[in-house]
Amino acid sequence: MSFRRTWGANILNRFVRQYSNRNVLKLHERGMFEDIFPEISSNEVTDLLNAKPQCVYAGFDPTASSLHLGNLLVLVNLLHWQRGGHKVIALVGGATGRIGDPSGHATDRPELQSTIINSNVRSIKESIQRIFSNHEQYLWDKYASTRTLTSPMIIDNADWYSEQNVVKFVSHVGRHFRLGTMLSRHSVQSRLSSEAGMSFAEFCYQVFQAYDWLHLLQRYDCRFQVGGSDQMGNIVSGHDLISRVADTRVYGLTLPLVTTESGHKFGKTADNAVWLNADKSSPFDLYQFFVRCQDSEVERLLKLFTFETLGSIENIMRKHQRNPELRTAQKRLAEQVMLLVHGEEGLEAALKATSALYDQTAESLAQLTAEEISNIFQGAKICDLLLQPGTTTLELSLQAGCFTNERDAVRIISAGGFYINYQRVTKIDEVLTQAAHILPNNITLIRVGKKNYYVVRWLK
Repeated sequence: MSFRRTWGANILNRFVRQYSNRNVLKLHERGMFEDIFPEISSNEVTDLLNAKPQCVYAGFDPTASSLHLGNLLVLVNLLHWQRGGHKVIALVGGATGRIGDPSGHATDRPELQSTIINSNVRSIKESIQRIFSNHEQYLWDKYASTRTLTSPMIIDNADWYSEQNVVKFVSHVGRHFRLGTMLSRHSVQSRLSSEAGMSFAEFCYQVFQAYDWLHLLQRYDCRFQVGGSDQMGNIVSGHDLISRVADTRVYGLTLPLVTTESGHKFGKTADNAVWLNADKSSPFDLYQFFVRCQDSEVERLLKLFTFETLGSIENIMRKHQRNPELRTAQKRLAEQVMLLVHGEEGLEAALKATSALYDQTAESLAQLTAEEISNIFQGAKICDLLLQPGTTTLELSLQAGCFTNERDAVRIISAGGFYINYQRVTKIDEVLTQAAHILPNNITLIRVGKKNYYVVRWLK
């Protein structure tokens, strides 16, 4: 039986036990919501959600070509709204991305060229659509549910700002903002008191995000906005603008920020960013991030990033606690996140790479490409060689760039510090053969010492 058929039978079918509820406020039981605005509106919101489908949006600025792990929590929240029968809008900030959100930043964001912004917008739109499609294909049982998922709207706010007249915008929209209120925002206060200060462009960001909500309300009757807890100031600005120009009550909900165990935020500007596009963080890297999470964190992450019911999560944790060394809960978490972000093929690639890393067998290496092997072993150097008759292990080590001189090569190989496809080689005059030293995928993995890896692609 193939890997994919075995995997499908053993894993995919487990994920059809799913959580969904029209009253998305119940997600607070999963730790999904941090605050609601206005603070006294929870009963109103519950009545609205139960009465009929509502419209909700979240914004994503294209300041990078990929979304990151913090954005994934917002997307999972939007998916819960979709599962509850509501209309969902993912707003990509092709216009506001040119300004930059000052929230959580100590200095101005660098201005990006239009070509870069446009490319990032396309990439992020594709990523969001991929995640919604993966959810419907792998994590939503259309036969067991009485609801049909409504397709998300993925739109770009440059569509309406490109037609705006600046004088008209300031006259019609700007007059509804008060400087005292704008200056009181935490994102503004923290920047004004810093040495770098704050530009007029970033100071006005809250005006544009507020107008986004007003536009979506007028166009789509969008009465809800969700975002990270660092977005509360911008959400309140939108609420205030709408309260002045429209006779409609709107509501904002914030989500907890995804942080490291030390409390640092995951984001685009952080060194620890975990990306959702495979060209920036491979499926293997994303899978390993969740598999390696602490036991103290895994239950919370299961509630935030998966669609398992709370009862199912309790069962997973009980099983995990009996044998924590098996990392049952972490693997379940990683598998479901992988299906959502990269689909079945991404999960399959991550599992094969994990097998190659931990099983350390030639068979597991033979399932991978040179690029995948290089990624697993932290940027192992890749070189292309043509196998000549009579090539020895000493010649291979020099041609692959493992050593700077022959003396070091002879010394280390003879001492037992040289490995080919996980097998130690100590004879410098051992002749390479296709059967013994080259994998079926025409690759050879070399290790020197404990952690220096080299990947050889053999040319035909």
